[in-house]
Amino acid sequence: MVTEEMREPTFLVLSALADAPRHGYGVMREVLDMSDGRVRLRTSTLYAALERLLADGLVAEAGRETVDGRLRRYYALTDPGRERLTAEVARLTANAAEADRRLRLRPATA
Repeated sequence: MVTEEMREPTFLVLSALADAPRHGYGVMREVLDMSDGRVRLRTSTLYAALERLLADGLVAEAGRETVDGRLRRYYALTDPGRERLTAEVARLTANAAEADRRLRLRPATA
């Protein structure tokens, strides 16, 4: 099965949910940490991605709580989300391995 390439923010959001459910701000912080500060999701971008991932069945709401008068919704990776993330990891790993192999075929030139 050929799967469409996943955009990096989507990949990072799913990765942020791979080990534990998180609320939106927790996902934003996790993505920032995983990318060494390179990817900083805007709130609107994050919630648009989460809504799309919810609609696609790749994440599910995993609870709600009110903290300091504000509602926090928690999100978790679903089994189809885990499968899709696993497929994307395999695709990226294969691409990186092939690039590495080709780089080793010929010495660097100036």
